[in-house]
Amino acid sequence: MVQEEKIAVADGADEQMLGSGGPEQKLAGRDEVKFIKGDHQNGDAKIDIGNVNGKAAFTGMSKEELMKYANDPFWVRLRWIFFVGFWAIWAAMLVGAILIIIGAPKCAAPQPLPWFKRGPHAKFAGIDAAKPDDVQTAQKIHATGAIYELPAALTYSVKSPEVEKQIKQLVAQYEASDVKVILDLTPNYVGKESKLVQEALENQEKRAAFVWVSGRTSPPTNWLKVGGNRSAWEQLDGSYVLSQFQDGFYDLKMNSTLIRNEFGGVLRHLVGLGVQGFRLKNTKFFVLSDSLEDEVNSAVPKDLNLGPSEYGFYDHKQTTFQSGLGDVLYDYLSIVKNASADAFLSVAEDIIQPQVYQLSDVAGANGIDLPMYGDFVKVLSKSKPEKSLFKDLENTLFQAGNGSWLQWNFRDVYVDTPHDPSALALFLSMLPGVPVVSVDAIEYQNVTEKTYKHIEQLRHSASYMHGELQLYEADPLVAFSRIKSGNPGYLVIFNPTDSPQSSNITSELPDKMTVSVFSENFNNYEDVEKVTPLGKVSLSELKVAPQSAIILTYVPKKAE
Repeated sequence: MVQEEKIAVADGADEQMLGSGGPEQKLAGRDEVKFIKGDHQNGDAKIDIGNVNGKAAFTGMSKEELMKYANDPFWVRLRWIFFVGFWAIWAAMLVGAILIIIGAPKCAAPQPLPWFKRGPHAKFAGIDAAKPDDVQTAQKIHATGAIYELPAALTYSVKSPEVEKQIKQLVAQYEASDVKVILDLTPNYVGKESKLVQEALENQEKRAAFVWVSGRTSPPTNWLKVGGNRSAWEQLDGSYVLSQFQDGFYDLKMNSTLIRNEFGGVLRHLVGLGVQGFRLKNTKFFVLSDSLEDEVNSAVPKDLNLGPSEYGFYDHKQTTFQSGLGDVLYDYLSIVKNASADAFLSVAEDIIQPQVYQLSDVAGANGIDLPMYGDFVKVLSKSKPEKSLFKDLENTLFQAGNGSWLQWNFRDVYVDTPHDPSALALFLSMLPGVPVVSVDAIEYQNVTEKTYKHIEQLRHSASYMHGELQLYEADPLVAFSRIKSGNPGYLVIFNPTDSPQSSNITSELPDKMTVSVFSENFNNYEDVEKVTPLGKVSLSELKVAPQSAIILTYVPKKAE
């Protein structure tokens, strides 16, 4: 017989174990303890601790109970479903990650510069003098554009069969090459026999294209012919019409709707004939004052001996650099871009006042491509510059707008410059902008094709096309670098003096550099250590030969 004894733990014992506190310290529940006597011979006993409240405690399933389901078909199938599902989801996530990597849009590679910014451009004379040999002439300097001048009298006659044929022949001449045709145009005046003047004589509404003043017995203002000492007003059909340039040629208001339509048609027609670039002359005269006020004398005359009858005596604020000029030019630029996205519109002369050529509603944006500004080329080519080359270059780039891509007019190089022409070509060609090389100037005649080939290779590099420009003050030397992250940098140094100069450039540039190219006279001096292409040099020990330039390449230091 098995004997059971049931003993309940008294509340007093609970309180004695927990302390003498109040009722709140009593146990929330009481356990029931059972002693079950087993074999009385061995004195064995079992203890069963139960809950007085009768709530059974969860003990889980035993191994024996679990094993009953190990081979159960339902649970076997369920386990396989979960197993296969897990790996299927994992594999899907892996495939998805790979597809995202493959299909994600990649960082677009920097686009090469458009052809008109790559340059250089070869500058020829008028279209009347064009000849087949011009193609080889342009290819000697590895030009991307060939510039010809269209006579002013033909600007609004490009649709005539004779002029159209001449332009087509010029374009066909360059079709087999990579050189594009660029025309210099003079659109701001027309001759008396032109269609525009004849229409204005017959129809008064057409006179809005001119500065046409009727009912006067004397010239309306004191305006003079450009560069002359005669009145700029000519009588025509009993009226006074502004004629600032040649006799018998009358100024056009380039901001008038009539001229915008007329000249816009000229530009579209020329693009249709294959012309891909335009440089406009006389742009500062494109917008004229409507108030017809007299000019006042200039506060800073070029010549103190000039009198009231001389053009240089006045400031010409009524006839030049009028507000809104940038917007007017942008209208014509838009016409060109709409006709051909690859075409461009620029100027053929120094813009002098860059701020006037900017758009009125977009800060810092120019109304033209490739502005031409400053006298840096002249200053650089002088035997003894009157001002710091560093300061003049810095000021030129700042005034033009640090993002501007300038035209560097090689014709501005002095004929008697003591500098090696190849040194000037190398230095100027690495600045932001495009070289314009006149084929009858020393920068063409005295620089070899090999040098221009090097220039072409350098200008196609990422550090030049998309890199930053950093100027270094190293008087008497002038130097700058071109660098784009992830690409080798270029350091360009020019020595304008007649003696060797140490490259005293204090900067974070590395000392060890590689020679990329140097001017053709660099190794002609005995007291200057000879350099070789791809040779290694120490920047701290380098001496730059007189009137020479050198371009070094380097790996930028890593920022700590």
